[in-house]
Amino acid sequence: MPTTPSLPDSIVPAPLPHPATLPLLDPHSYAGQSARRVRHLRLQLAVDFGQRTLAGTATWLLADAPAGPAPAQTAELILDTRGLQIEGVHLGETAGGPAAAYHLDPADPVLGQALRIEVPTGTAAVCVAYRTVPEAAALQWLSPAQTAGAHPFLFTQSQATLARTWLPCPDSPGVRFTYEAAVEVLGTERGQLLALMSAENPQATAPDGRYQFRMAQPIPAYLLALAVGRLDFAPLSERTGIYAEPATLPQASYEFADLEQMVATAEQLYGAYRWERYGLLVLPASFPFGGMENPHLTFVTPTILAGDRSLTSLVAHELAHSWSGNLVTNATWNDFWLNEGFTVYFERRIMERLYGSSYADMLQVLGEAGLRETIVELGENSPATHLRLHLAGRDPDEGLNDIAYEKGCLLLLTLERLVGRPRLDVFIKEYFARFSFQSMTTDTFVAYLTKQLLDPTPGLAERLHLAAWIDGPGLPVNAPVAHSARFDAVDAALVQLAAGAAPADLQPTTTEWSSHEWVHFLQGLPATLTAADLGALDAAFHFTASGNAEILAAWFPLALRAGYGAADAALENFLRHVGRRKFLVPLYRALLATPGGQARAQRIYKEARPNYHSVATGTIDALLK
Repeated sequence: MPTTPSLPDSIVPAPLPHPATLPLLDPHSYAGQSARRVRHLRLQLAVDFGQRTLAGTATWLLADAPAGPAPAQTAELILDTRGLQIEGVHLGETAGGPAAAYHLDPADPVLGQALRIEVPTGTAAVCVAYRTVPEAAALQWLSPAQTAGAHPFLFTQSQATLARTWLPCPDSPGVRFTYEAAVEVLGTERGQLLALMSAENPQATAPDGRYQFRMAQPIPAYLLALAVGRLDFAPLSERTGIYAEPATLPQASYEFADLEQMVATAEQLYGAYRWERYGLLVLPASFPFGGMENPHLTFVTPTILAGDRSLTSLVAHELAHSWSGNLVTNATWNDFWLNEGFTVYFERRIMERLYGSSYADMLQVLGEAGLRETIVELGENSPATHLRLHLAGRDPDEGLNDIAYEKGCLLLLTLERLVGRPRLDVFIKEYFARFSFQSMTTDTFVAYLTKQLLDPTPGLAERLHLAAWIDGPGLPVNAPVAHSARFDAVDAALVQLAAGAAPADLQPTTTEWSSHEWVHFLQGLPATLTAADLGALDAAFHFTASGNAEILAAWFPLALRAGYGAADAALENFLRHVGRRKFLVPLYRALLATPGGQARAQRIYKEARPNYHSVATGTIDALLK
């Protein structure tokens, strides 16, 4: 096994609240069955780009056994794994300790395998030596050709249940632990690649390729993150900064110049930022999501680098997760809306303060439009449109859609209209403070909301229809409908176009439009436009040549439907290089709806698939089968 640097003796695990409390039973984790609970992780890893593996040890420091009758001579520690090669398990804090008895359960296609370790009474730590496989679902290994430079790149994506594919862990959002890590980058490029984690991070490359990390706040496993690449750092304030590949860093620094102001605005709304520094890591375009709220270091897609700072609401969203999600976390993936509904509401409050209510209104209208499309797609009476989900036996990734995000946000907007914004703000701020670093179930939240807001105001519960929001399909009758004055101006331009105005005649109106207005414009174009019509629009507004991913993602389906061949090369280039699932799914669906689309989609996907993360390929594989 490759050697890894020693962990510093100075790092002391932070205590967890109520360490002896057993975790909630989670249908997507074996850890709830464990008789022993973890409290701190000491991780030592070697990163091997040649073999595309991580290898090392995960040492788990254990919480005290629960009080009660005299303990048995041994108790079981259960960790989640999926596809890991377990090379040995030892009692104590090193791989040199006594061997522990253990076994792996048969593999489940969703859950992976339970690693069951016999832990004698009095054991304070267990050390697992292991190695990942090159196909580990959380790990995306990129060749130099897949990056913005001339060096390889690695990043992880642990949400929802992929942390178990790169380390043995209790992979449940209801289980928290602190951690420290020592990471060594192997190979000839070791002195040129920077390693980063969801922890306290370095700002410069280490010549020996060795890095140490510390996370003092307890987090769930899905917030564990690692990235290694040729990266530079640019500070934006004393506590904020950007990591990116050198070619991308200047554009990213410009795009995110308001980052410190975002953090300060969030604190004004809902209390102090509890995670010390806030950094952004701009990943290569294969990253499957818009962003991932890893503590200390949000991962973001380069597709939000629009050049005009018009897509930074995504950063506001990931920042808001520092409170809703990272600080107060859904206990299981059935409660996912508690993370995302609050976060979308919080994101739009940040954007409203920074850029005005007219800007936030556009975001709300676009969000509601996406929600209504999702409800139609899932079925208006489908249980999949409930806020509280029932995902046992299924991949929790199936629940990560607009229902949790936008329906959850609409519930909070409904509350805001019923009780007033000042009162709701007090409630949310106290909620984050009271339940910091804890898990939250839907039932516990409903009980807390009822006690704090509903019961003190006679008649409020009846007007809210909370049960219809939580466990009812579609949208309740009292769901608010957003309106945007800026979109009214876009709609007026669409009326002019429909009345015979030439696209070029609209240019004076469109000069100051943001990305959101352009997307609304494209989505408002009639389905009957011909290839010639799109050619005139393209000549006036240069959609095909746009560097804005949101605009391209709205433009390409129109081009496919009309048979506008001038956009074909740009579409295929986009699909080969951009791995963001939000864009891929509708574009491949649009391809499939065209004559000969199945064969064309399969041809493009065959070439593009190596550039996509497993989160994206799992969805597209099913779509194109």
